[in-house]
Amino acid sequence: MVRFTAMKLYLRLLKFVKPHLPTLVFANLCMIINSVVFGVVSTSVVIPVVNNVLRNAPMSVPEKMPQIVKDLMVKLNSIPQINLFTGIIIGVIVAFFFRGLFTFLQSYLMTDVSTRVLTDLRRAVYDKLLEFSLDFYSKAHTGVLVSRITYDTSIIQNSITEGITDLIYQSSQVIVYIFMIFFLREMYDIQWSLLVLGFVVLPLIMFPIIRVGKKLRKISKQTQEQMGFVTTTLVETISGMRIVKAFSMEDSERRKFSSQNTGLYKMFMRSAKREKLLDWAIEFIGIACGSFVLWLGGRKIIMDSADPAGFIAFMVAVFLLARPLSRLGKVNSINQKALAAAERIYEILDATSSVREKPDAVALGTFKDRIRFDSVSFSYGSETVLDGISVEARKGEIIAIVGPSGSGKSTIVNLIPRFYDAGNGNITIDGTGIKDATIASLRAQIAIVTQETILFHDTIKANISYGRQGASEEDIIRAAKIANAHDFISNLPDGYNTVVGERGHRLSGGERQRIAIARAVLKDAPILILDEATSQLDMESEATVQDAIEKLMKGKTAFVIAHRLSTVKFATKIIVLEKGKIIETGTHEELLRRNGLYKRLYDLQFLEEGIA
Repeated sequence: MVRFTAMKLYLRLLKFVKPHLPTLVFANLCMIINSVVFGVVSTSVVIPVVNNVLRNAPMSVPEKMPQIVKDLMVKLNSIPQINLFTGIIIGVIVAFFFRGLFTFLQSYLMTDVSTRVLTDLRRAVYDKLLEFSLDFYSKAHTGVLVSRITYDTSIIQNSITEGITDLIYQSSQVIVYIFMIFFLREMYDIQWSLLVLGFVVLPLIMFPIIRVGKKLRKISKQTQEQMGFVTTTLVETISGMRIVKAFSMEDSERRKFSSQNTGLYKMFMRSAKREKLLDWAIEFIGIACGSFVLWLGGRKIIMDSADPAGFIAFMVAVFLLARPLSRLGKVNSINQKALAAAERIYEILDATSSVREKPDAVALGTFKDRIRFDSVSFSYGSETVLDGISVEARKGEIIAIVGPSGSGKSTIVNLIPRFYDAGNGNITIDGTGIKDATIASLRAQIAIVTQETILFHDTIKANISYGRQGASEEDIIRAAKIANAHDFISNLPDGYNTVVGERGHRLSGGERQRIAIARAVLKDAPILILDEATSQLDMESEATVQDAIEKLMKGKTAFVIAHRLSTVKFATKIIVLEKGKIIETGTHEELLRRNGLYKRLYDLQFLEEGIA
């Protein structure tokens, strides 16, 4: 992944905010009104006015004040004492009513923006995950990916809700309070030395904010990675609970999860320790500096009998300034966590799939003639899996692929729909290279039934029609009948509306496989891939499924990987693989007569089944 500076990474993140800019602008407008307009109606301004009203003394009008301010103060001095006091009270009530209203609008709208951004961000990551080829998933941990699309994106949402909000709001508060400090200094002729000492707090506060922020980003990234490991353990344990219980590994899994969970706790506490220390340091520095200024100013009031009201207002403004500065430190912590999360998310968004569609790719027409492998080779890293494979399948032929485990059988069929791309050689359909075709038009030609039956936590009807959205109920039932599934589906309490459970666990292995076959039947693709579709079934279920498969293959061009060699006798052509190379080709009878590897495999399996 290309490394970005914090600013560039943050700006990239803000691109997700762009579509929602009008709402964001209005929310910030409410916030600025709250800060600038109603911030002025604060204790630091009210104190001197109330002081003069209660003392029944007119406010002094300093010569240095702007004319508009002088005119306002003269007008206020002309109002009767009780009327002015009543007006102040009513004004404060009205001001805080509108302050609350604008606070609600700002908070609600910022939550709306952040939630929309979170939705868009998760959609972008999910869409990217759908683009990747299968080699990406062979290396990635499911739990880590789940953590990035849930936990990491939530951290970014928090940075928008609080980070952007406080960055703008607290910055505007700082500006308002600084203006008020200068205004009050001028109005009450407060000595410049107190003003200078008051602003010593700024650099003292910014130093720990910057220093701790860098540490937090690193710790946050480690925390997010640890969260991915915890999620991975959860996903693996829950999905593999049958094996966990079968091997009595509950204690082992409990210790494993406890170790990872404790590691996550320690990561959180390292982050929390720095954040809380930062809060304490900023508060202490602010209070210490403010207290020193208060001591100096208090001495002047006691010794010189200066007007305390103006000085108290000045000190209130100074102390109020410490709060937004402290919040800006919190904003930095939030944003550093968001940047760590953004790095992990952009590792996905910036990654490219090893299987990519050409810009000028053409749409394949309906398969009519033949599929050819011309000297195709494939490797997983440095390991060669296929070496110079050349084979041809004409329309309507059934090509069986057999060989020892690890010989490359599944890899051959995975190359046809471009789950992976061949390193060398070319695969063509009707003379068009599959890399020159659009991926959607290529995969529209292919239906697949695999050894591992994947069903979704949905109804049987939805699972059968998965590859053909909007199929009629009549078509779904017809597909189920061809797959020998209609009878058992009809006997279920909810029939085709029965929810199969996660991964179809509410159905038997044979029932799940027949649903998968019905799905392939309904797609009605001209090219069929059967990857050991009956290998995990008992003899009775296999017979039922095998009958369904034979119905499915009628009129199709099929590539069949078979667990039991007795089931490929009907193949037009049998390819025998060993160590990634084709060593024999022919029909069942031809290969038996050659007395080669196929004959040895067949005899060995026949012997094992006979013994069984």
